[in-house]
Amino acid sequence: MTFNVSASLCALCSSRRRLLSHSDDKVTLLESKINTNYDNPGLCPFTLDQDEEGIRRAIWEKNALMIEAHNQEAALGLHSYELGMNHLGDMTSEEVAEKMMGLEMPMTRERGFTMSPEQQAYPLPKSVDYRKMGMVTPVKDQGSCGSCWAFSSAGALEGQLAKTTGELRDLSPQNLVDCVTENSGCGGGYMTNAFKYVRDNGGIDSEEAYPYVGQAEVCSYNSSGTAAECRSYKEIPEGDEHALAVALFKVGPISVGIDASQGTFQFYQRGIYYDPNCNKDDVNHAVLAVGYGVTSRGKKYWLIKNSWSESWGNKGYIKMARNRGNLCGIANLASYPVV
Repeated sequence: MTFNVSASLCALCSSRRRLLSHSDDKVTLLESKINTNYDNPGLCPFTLDQDEEGIRRAIWEKNALMIEAHNQEAALGLHSYELGMNHLGDMTSEEVAEKMMGLEMPMTRERGFTMSPEQQAYPLPKSVDYRKMGMVTPVKDQGSCGSCWAFSSAGALEGQLAKTTGELRDLSPQNLVDCVTENSGCGGGYMTNAFKYVRDNGGIDSEEAYPYVGQAEVCSYNSSGTAAECRSYKEIPEGDEHALAVALFKVGPISVGIDASQGTFQFYQRGIYYDPNCNKDDVNHAVLAVGYGVTSRGKKYWLIKNSWSESWGNKGYIKMARNRGNLCGIANLASYPVV
C-alpha cells in the first residue's frame, strides 16, 4: 500500500489528536508523551481527509496487535525483549525506513583500525557504559529527516571531546546535515564523510551555535561557534564484534550502522533485542554504541543510543544482542573520529 506524500508528511503531526480519541487507556498515557510541536499548525501544512484518518487508525491498530502478540510470547519465554507502543504507532515499518533511516553505504572503506595479537587477546571488562563516565549527551530527536548519520557522527565526536577535554557539549547535527556535501542531508549519508568534513573544515559548531531544525538548509557554519575538531578517523574491521568491543573499551562511543527495518525495532521497549529476521547485510540506520554488558542471566549485549527521542525504546536506548552472529550488521560499518 502506498500513501501520497502530503499525507505521509502529516502522519506524526496528527498522532496526538488521533491517539487521544482511542478508547485504550494506554493511548491516553501515550498522548502525554507525543511531541507537542506537532500541535503547531505551522509545522504541518497539510490536512488529513477521513480516508487517511482511517488508514492511520488501521495501521495503529495493526501495530498494537503485533505488540500485544509479541509480549504474550515474551511472557512465555519465547523472546528476550518486550515491545511497547510509541510515537511511531501510526506508521508502517516502510514509512519509518523512508523517513528516519538515512545511512548510505560507502563505495569503499579505509581499514584504519588494526589489532595486534596482544589486543586480540586483550582482557576486556564485563561491561562498559560511557553514560556513567560523562561522555554521552542526552538523547535527541531527528524527526522526519534521514539524518541519523549526523546524530551518530556528532555523538562520537562528543564522546571524544569529553574524553580529551573533560567537557561534555552538544555538537550540531544540523551543521553536518547542511554542510557535508558528500552526504545527502535528510536524504542520508555516512559517518566517515562527516568526520572528513569536520577535519577539512577545521571544526564543527555546537548545538547552541547551530541548532537543529530537521530539514536541510544552506550551510551556515560559523567558526566562532566551533566546539570540536577532528584530526582523522578510523574504521573497525567489518563484521568483527570483538574488534568493536575493544574499540569501545579503548576509545569511547563508536558510530555504528544497523538494520533497523523490523517492526520489532520500531517498537522495542526493554530487554535484550534479538530478532533473527534482522538482516546484517542490509545496514540502513546509524546509531551510537555507548557501551556493552552482560545480564545476570549471562546474555551479552551492546548498549545503543538512538536518535528517535526518549519516547522510543528504553528512554531512547536499546540493548542489542552481542556476539550473536553480528546481529543486524552492528559491526559492519563501525567507525570513530580521532580528535
